[in-house]
Amino acid sequence: MQFKALILIYNFLALIVISHSIPATAKPNVVVLFADDLGYQDIGAYGGPVLTPTLDRMARKGVQFMDFHSPSGVCSSSRAATLTGRHHIRAGVYTVIRRWHKMHLLESEVTLAELLKAHGYATVHIGKWHLGLTYKDRQKPAPDKHGFDYWFATRSGAFPSHKNPLNFIRNGRKVGKLIGYSAQILADEAISWLDTKRNPNQPFFLNVWFHEPHATLAAPDDIVAKYGKLKDPAAKYSGTIDNTDRAIARLLAKLKDMGVEKNTLVVYSSDNGSYRKERNGPLRGKKGSLFEGGHRVPGIFYWPDKITAGRKEHEPAGMIDLLPTVAGLIGIDPPKGIHLDGSDLTPLLTGRQEAFTRDQLMFWFAPGGYPTAAVRDGKYSLVAYRNYQMPRDKKAMAAMLKRINGILREANDPMVASGDLRNLNFSGKFKNKRAEKLRAQYHQLSRFRENWIPTIKAGGFKRYQLFDLEKDFGQKIDISREHPEIVARLKNKLLKIHASVMADGPDWDLKEK
Repeated sequence: MQFKALILIYNFLALIVISHSIPATAKPNVVVLFADDLGYQDIGAYGGPVLTPTLDRMARKGVQFMDFHSPSGVCSSSRAATLTGRHHIRAGVYTVIRRWHKMHLLESEVTLAELLKAHGYATVHIGKWHLGLTYKDRQKPAPDKHGFDYWFATRSGAFPSHKNPLNFIRNGRKVGKLIGYSAQILADEAISWLDTKRNPNQPFFLNVWFHEPHATLAAPDDIVAKYGKLKDPAAKYSGTIDNTDRAIARLLAKLKDMGVEKNTLVVYSSDNGSYRKERNGPLRGKKGSLFEGGHRVPGIFYWPDKITAGRKEHEPAGMIDLLPTVAGLIGIDPPKGIHLDGSDLTPLLTGRQEAFTRDQLMFWFAPGGYPTAAVRDGKYSLVAYRNYQMPRDKKAMAAMLKRINGILREANDPMVASGDLRNLNFSGKFKNKRAEKLRAQYHQLSRFRENWIPTIKAGGFKRYQLFDLEKDFGQKIDISREHPEIVARLKNKLLKIHASVMADGPDWDLKEK
């Protein structure tokens, strides 16, 4: 905490110097729009089936990244890295945070909100949080401890579904049941803040993290009906994305009405790939995987007249780059004395592609995943498999999954036909009470335990695969034997990054704060 305090003092002193040369009204606003479980090929701009005219227009008039990535294949870890520009394990988050975990986003981390706040910004978080909130006897830092002046959030998903959620908390106080759909409720809150709480002489950072299309799914019937039958999970899924696009349209219209659209950077992406495999296009894997389907996602940067418009960028990039990129675009220094795993994408956004460099390869690590780690270097993807076992009861898990599947098939539940139940167990509750009871038991069997961290830290890798993504977009052909020199080079880099990340990662089984 002392180190973080020194960093914030430095940023405050820098603000004093900067404020004499840049008037507050000239500083650009920043809006981050983050979807939940959105696949690479969901929205129209990426060839998806959902009608998303607002996002498609942003892509046409901004920079659309075609090789963009979430920092992880799952939620909490992806969000921790997005806010800090650092690998999620450095930031304290090993995987999805559950209420029984000690782990949370470390207060010692400097978030994008804290960085911008130190430079005079009003900071607002609206929507899903999933980085740790106090639950009964588990005390965890709320968004205000991570730099947000105002927050309106849920611990994780919208409950009981996107329709009429009742689990929102505003600045530490429970709100109660809200009428409407989550995406529109978030837009309402953002617009209300802009109308009633915004200081027109102060730039703002608006961090809007949608719940859609994560289950439990709900969207207006007239929207769902455009994509199929009302009870069809695929149609509901599409309906939630369509409804989110409409909510974003309202927010952008508000910015235009306020006269600040041209002075506002808007970034859109997703926290991981879709749990519906077909919505990741030809990519291998889905949510939770370290194959491309688990983390290649849409990435759109929109800032009228300030960044290159109407260009598709093919350089690999991702939300790990958000903090250094925002700093670069608005002309402030990133936090001093901190290792950032992301890079500044400003040259790619302003027509200076030849000036872009990445100091460290993009790196993914999922302690319980298989594959367990991955790096990207240009067209090459190297994935690695762990040499240690997680102490899960796999036989019991498989038996439980079989029982759930049998119950749902017997009931003709549409969730059986909609995808892999291993993912659906973590994507929403079953309406069938017998299946739901077993789902909760399966969840307990499969959950990440913090006493595994020493095993994870001591572990390594036993097998590697190499893929050429230009020739093999679906990662079907392992070319490691044909290119041992490339494998050796990328393996060396992967191991160095992995060692650095593991050295920084806290052991939550010992940690009390």
